[in-house]
Amino acid sequence: MADTVQVKICGLTNLADAQTAVDFGADLIGFIFASSPRQVTLKEVRDITDNLKGDAATVGVFADHDLSNVQQIAADCDLDYIQLHGSESPSYCQKIERPILKAFSIKDQESLEDLKKYDVDKYLLDTYDPDKIGGTGETFNWDLAIEAKKYGPIFLAGGLKPDNVNQAIEKVNPAGVDVSSGVELRAGKKNYRKVKRFIHNAKKSEGY
Repeated sequence: MADTVQVKICGLTNLADAQTAVDFGADLIGFIFASSPRQVTLKEVRDITDNLKGDAATVGVFADHDLSNVQQIAADCDLDYIQLHGSESPSYCQKIERPILKAFSIKDQESLEDLKKYDVDKYLLDTYDPDKIGGTGETFNWDLAIEAKKYGPIFLAGGLKPDNVNQAIEKVNPAGVDVSSGVELRAGKKNYRKVKRFIHNAKKSEGY
């Protein structure tokens, strides 16, 4: 097992939820600028990050946005990471001036072929759904995630929740895990009990 598995709580829309996630031990917190029931504005994120206590890394989630728009939002919000959840090309990624989590929708073995085209900081593996950009709430074949590790550090997403995150970590041993809908009361509002359990279960191997 890895010494440290990072936990990313994504789809945050308000300061109370973000602060709770950080207080419970989240390593990264994600804000979705792409079209989503959890979409936030630049001002909303600034209001959160300006008042947030703690040292969790901030992640902005984009999907096929104009590059200059991504760069501007990242600068205005002082984001630590950019997560790209669309069909962004390798050359597009190379122009981003901050660390990148590039998301890949995993359907089958062939899906993994795309990873080797990208030189990014982390590869985020999510469940394939032709009608959704992330937030599917469904798991995929974790054996494929194990194979994907040969390309670099992976974050496991897709259908993770408090009851299965430790199993996922024990099987895949990823660099990190990512959750949004799995710890919600409803889209955009977190269930604090689930957030706490998710982080606790994800970090069990560290004696958390």
